[in-house]
Amino acid sequence: MITTQDLIESLLAHKSAINLATTEQKNAALAAMADQLEANCEQILVANARDMEQAQGKIAPVMQDRLLLTAERVQAMADGVRALIALPDPVGLILDDYHATKGLQIQKKSIPFGLIGMIYESRPNVTSDAAALAIKSGNAVILRGGKEAFHSSQEIVTALKAGLVKAGIAPEVIELVQDTSRASAHELMTAKGKIDLLVPRGGAGLIQAVVEQATVPVIETGTGICHVYVDQEADFEKAVSIVINAKTSRPSVCNAAEVLLVHQAIAAKFLPILEEQLAGQVELRADEVALPYLKQAYLAGPVDFDTEFLDYILAVKVVADVAAAAAHIATHSTGHSEAIVTENTETAAYFTQIVDSAAVYVNASTRFTDGGEFGLGCELGISTQKMHARGPMGLREMTTYKYIITGTGQVR
Repeated sequence: MITTQDLIESLLAHKSAINLATTEQKNAALAAMADQLEANCEQILVANARDMEQAQGKIAPVMQDRLLLTAERVQAMADGVRALIALPDPVGLILDDYHATKGLQIQKKSIPFGLIGMIYESRPNVTSDAAALAIKSGNAVILRGGKEAFHSSQEIVTALKAGLVKAGIAPEVIELVQDTSRASAHELMTAKGKIDLLVPRGGAGLIQAVVEQATVPVIETGTGICHVYVDQEADFEKAVSIVINAKTSRPSVCNAAEVLLVHQAIAAKFLPILEEQLAGQVELRADEVALPYLKQAYLAGPVDFDTEFLDYILAVKVVADVAAAAAHIATHSTGHSEAIVTENTETAAYFTQIVDSAAVYVNASTRFTDGGEFGLGCELGISTQKMHARGPMGLREMTTYKYIITGTGQVR
């Protein structure tokens, strides 16, 4: 088996093939990669069926949904790759251009990072998203997916590499780590001077381990304890629709709502309406104030408002007002996505100003925090930090910059 160190060295040897590629070359590669995903759909689904079979009884049903690939999902992967073709090339942009003292011309120009590492869990579509974003942004990429999705990711990378070959770009600019043990993850985390940026994408445990152990630069992507606050001036029909979508459309993803906050003035009326709509699908865990308004809820435990359930479970709390809602979010949120449902524009403005998360919604579901939905094509992850990148990470977030200084013989 080829080692992780072997792959890193190969990527370093070949990365200039993509670091220096033109926009036309990168777009041609993306088109060929998308075509090859479609052509290899059957092989990808066979590999995924193998992963799904091995996952039975080992991971929860909602997590199996993250792992599952269908023909439609493979097509969506190909469409996501193609969507990047129409987006502007993030490399070579002149971010600033001015003359400094002594007449020096100074340009600030966007460039690729060089070699990006990605550690992620479960979702095999992340494999194609990350690889496609890397190609468009001129980066080589080493992918370390979860062992539960290894066969799926292997077939996806095989297809992507075949596309690169057809486009005339060295296929060695994309590699999938073959060792699925923790040792390989540690090798990526400590490849200082070789990997320019490492992005973890998965559960809280994975992300925390990478943040704590990595010696290479890391962008912390978020666990999502996302909140929806239903204000006293909310439209109930909107509120019910938004909460249902935010919680149930795909509960296993990081932008799904985990906590519902309801203004005390409407709790007695709103909560029974919502419970009726969620009956039999979502388990409600309510605080002592909310519990009497619900027929089948459980009393929330001490950690329920600090848990990313990734399941059909919703923590419910009654709050005094929007300020109390914002205070609760400040204490318990992971800084991912929060929403307010209200018809009062001043209340909405207060909420969006005071809530310090990467994405703050007014009268819309938190489920829109996604690179595709934001018009970024696809995403590398959702950053919950504030340095370099925040929110859905698209092409621009996969570049850095350098200064180019032109003189006429000046010395200092």
